[in-house]
Amino acid sequence: MNIFDELSWRGLVHQTSDDAGLREHLDTPGRVLYCGFDPTADSLHIGNLVPLLALARFAKAGHKPLFLLGGATGLIGDPSGKDKERQLKTAETIAASAAKIKAQAMAFFARLGVEGEVTPANNLDWTRPMSVIEFLRDIGKHFTINYMMAKDSVKSRIGREETGISYTEFSYMILQSMDFEHLSRTLGCTLQIGGGDQFGNITAGLELIRRKTGNTVYGLTFPLITTASGAKFGKSEKGAIFLNPELTSPYAFYQYWINADDRDVCNFLRYFTFLPREEIDALAVETTERPHLRAAQKRLARETTAMIHGKEELAKVEAVTEALFGGGDLHAVDPWTLKAALEAAPGLNFDALSDVPPLPKLLADIGLCPSNSQARKDIKAGGIYLNNERVPSEDRALVAEDFLGGDLLILRKGKKNYGVVTLG
Repeated sequence: MNIFDELSWRGLVHQTSDDAGLREHLDTPGRVLYCGFDPTADSLHIGNLVPLLALARFAKAGHKPLFLLGGATGLIGDPSGKDKERQLKTAETIAASAAKIKAQAMAFFARLGVEGEVTPANNLDWTRPMSVIEFLRDIGKHFTINYMMAKDSVKSRIGREETGISYTEFSYMILQSMDFEHLSRTLGCTLQIGGGDQFGNITAGLELIRRKTGNTVYGLTFPLITTASGAKFGKSEKGAIFLNPELTSPYAFYQYWINADDRDVCNFLRYFTFLPREEIDALAVETTERPHLRAAQKRLARETTAMIHGKEELAKVEAVTEALFGGGDLHAVDPWTLKAALEAAPGLNFDALSDVPPLPKLLADIGLCPSNSQARKDIKAGGIYLNNERVPSEDRALVAEDFLGGDLLILRKGKKNYGVVTLG
């Protein structure tokens, strides 16, 4: 299948500079294309997954994608979609973020088996050596103020008297256009892809190349991903869902997809997996006929978690999920993943086992029971569990072996009320 048709049925084509021309252009394998990522943070997030996956899809289709880090553009700030100026970061901060994001992205491509087909680049390499005079004469001369003022990213800011737009951010589209022109001239790049808010910047690059060389190149953008409930995609109660496990644990990442709305899940399967149409259609039927099984959500969570964190982390997450909600053996699961799964539960930390109070007082102190006496009653009634095992007596003493991995103990009252005790 032509990659353009593949992206189309998945709902991933929002705008193009020329639908028919681009589709025909992509009939020939080996086309060079790129997508840019400004290193404005230390980690990518799931909002970056559509363009990341698109680069992998193009690679699997026999084309030659470039993963472009915005080492230069990240120093400037893209006004697209922003109602006020960004805070400028230091060159050292941007460089450090770029290194982390490059490593993260290339590990992602490696897990998908396309690391040899996706080439990283950094626009600082060709922007830094250029003088201001060269920039103004060789690039700026091809842009009229009228053309730039007509772009949505500029118009939306010009009308805000309290913020406006600086010359720095006003010039962003010229820098991005220069990237496209440079990659077209040096590597034969003929296509730029990006989010829907990038169409103005992309078409500016097309215009620069046309003016300088007369060559025809193409642009393609992806739609803005929204949820049926109106919630912002990629956000949880704690904020953005990052690809870095230190910022968003694999367990929290998995749970984000498991909790996808029935109305969204099949769209997400098209956007964020490589599953073929037949499998997605079958999961759509399953969701309609047996929604309580959440088969589509489970498949989505498995595919995305394995893709971002690897199959080993997926196995740990699934084992913890089964142990917590299926009553399994908590001693057999990964303590770090278990701790991440219960991050929202009330917790207490003690320096040593000798500092931990008797079980009834511990239950009261952690908030699972209102008092020591009620804790004793709950234990006698069989409603208190320690590491998923019912506590037989209020006199049950805690020993070192109770602490999973040597430092983690899980208390539970009833079916859903958890408490976490840690040592050290």
